Amino acid sequence: MDMKAFQEQLECTGIIPVIKLEDTSKAVELAKALRAGGINAAEVTFRAEGADKVISDMTKAFPDMLVGAGTVLTVDQCDRAIAAGAKFCVAPGLNAKVVKHCLDKGVPFAPGVANGSQIEEAMELGLDFVKFFPAEQAGGLAYIKAVSAPYSNMKFMPTGGVNENNLNTYLGFKKVICCGGSWIVPDKLIKADKWDEITALCRTAVNKMLDFSVAHVGINCENEDEAKATTEMFAKMFGWEQKIGNSSVFAGSYIECMKTPFRGKKGHIAVATNSVRRAVYQLKSMGVEADMDSAKYDADGRMTVVYLKDEFSGFAVHLVDKKN
Repeated sequence: MDMKAFQEQLECTGIIPVIKLEDTSKAVELAKALRAGGINAAEVTFRAEGADKVISDMTKAFPDMLVGAGTVLTVDQCDRAIAAGAKFCVAPGLNAKVVKHCLDKGVPFAPGVANGSQIEEAMELGLDFVKFFPAEQAGGLAYIKAVSAPYSNMKFMPTGGVNENNLNTYLGFKKVICCGGSWIVPDKLIKADKWDEITALCRTAVNKMLDFSVAHVGINCENEDEAKATTEMFAKMFGWEQKIGNSSVFAGSYIECMKTPFRGKKGHIAVATNSVRRAVYQLKSMGVEADMDSAKYDADGRMTVVYLKDEFSGFAVHLVDKKN
């Protein structure tokens, strides 16, 4: 896997669970639980014996799953991880010898950094993506923003102290591709074989990461006069401001009347999310496809708008970035 494809999959996933699995026989069940909760990735740490077997079992059961090795400290561990099928390697620090060895094997490596000197050392190795560790203990997002400012092309995976309460704080920074964390795979749930509870934790984390909400409802009108008349009624009833645009008229922020019929037999529903790209990825795993020909992007390449292919009870649905 090349670095670009690797980073794109990390970004789409958003959350990379850090797994320390002591009972290797539970690898496939854990992978099933993660996938069922919307997380198709894992960093399996070598802090537990048998990490290479866990990686092998997961990748054999689910070849499309982004399974990597964590706490890769030596060349030997790197070789074992790659032989097991690891699609990437991660470390808490930066060991140039291990990083070079892994990259020479054609496998992405994300070393841990915590200051500018280490970021520059990573850049010397040809890297533009690193793990930032320990994130919270080192100063959190404010510190990452400060230390990363001179390095415009460097991207980060904060790990250490990341949880469901601060996840979106990190992911909201454009230089953060994803976050690593162990809160969605607690040891006590793994030991008790409570896979449904792990799935529930994953789904809760994904839903909170995406944070879906209705942005507005679009009504297809036959002409501009009907659009104005309809929004005037909403404005009169509820005290909302009428705003006339080029192709539609809004009543407040939630009702949009199209001047001519647009997508959807009845109209459209706009659903806002923290990340359109991640939302497209999650919906695809549920069998819901986006019409990528309708996608729009900002100057940074961030997907800001896209329509779904199907209509729902006569309504088209489009996703919109909350920052847009």
